[in-house]
Amino acid sequence: MGGNLFDVIIIGGSYAGLSAAMALGRSLRNVLIIDGGKPCNAQTPYSHNFLTQDGKTPKEISNEATSQVKKYSSVEFYDGLAIKLLKTDSGFEVETQSGQRFKSKKLIIATGIKDIKPDISGFDECWGISVLHCPYCHGYEVKNEKTGIIGDGDFAFEFSKMISHWTKDLTLFTNGKSTLLEDQIKRLKEKNIYLDENEISSIEHINGKVENIIFKNGNQHPVKAIYAKVPFEQNLNISGDLGIEIAESGHIKTDAFYKTNVYGAYACGDSSSMMRSVANAVGSGNFAGAMVNKELIEEEF
Repeated sequence: MGGNLFDVIIIGGSYAGLSAAMALGRSLRNVLIIDGGKPCNAQTPYSHNFLTQDGKTPKEISNEATSQVKKYSSVEFYDGLAIKLLKTDSGFEVETQSGQRFKSKKLIIATGIKDIKPDISGFDECWGISVLHCPYCHGYEVKNEKTGIIGDGDFAFEFSKMISHWTKDLTLFTNGKSTLLEDQIKRLKEKNIYLDENEISSIEHINGKVENIIFKNGNQHPVKAIYAKVPFEQNLNISGDLGIEIAESGHIKTDAFYKTNVYGAYACGDSSSMMRSVANAVGSGNFAGAMVNKELIEEEF
């Protein structure tokens, strides 16, 4: 480490954080990236819908990005977890799990989010492989396949409407008594989307590739892909440590320039956006890095 004081500390060294670091490295800023090395898409086999990188593994993209960012000598990396963030008179202080402390004028939070998976055996093993969150990321690869959606209520109705564009062989599994409105059920039936209210026991799979949904009554339903939206939480106690505002959706609230309500603190990537994709993370990180540099220039001029 070149020292414990930086222009910018970036918490999170995945796509958004690396993109922000590149923008700042090219802006001659002293940057520290703190990353624990546990990306949320670690078991996702391929990344899609990202121009020039379509079909590469998440790890391939991340490794190439890291290699490119390391060419900028003013960017440093710290392998570890940030556990506490403090606002100081001159900027910010970050404490790591090992007890080290680093200071910076500005802070970028690019920590992503932590998925909270349901208590369904096999769900976790299939998550990101054949249990999917986004048709734009993975829908093409399972187009026209026998597909399921796990969900209920208004969300499930709207999600069924969307996924029916990629496949006509679609079943909505509410995992218990449905809360859908009569008009919604009627509309699904008209579109040949089957509704199954049986409670789910497990997902039968081979190496993360789903084969059947197994129900508590002993029945089963064959599928090749499942879509699900799971709840999530922030990876850091952002609001508690810094008083950063969290939106109703659970994401960090930012303005159009990725500024949070705390002066000097920015957020980008999955932690602050409902558009959960590699391309969006890279774009938001690039913009956030440029905005942080602009703020520093304004203060220094």
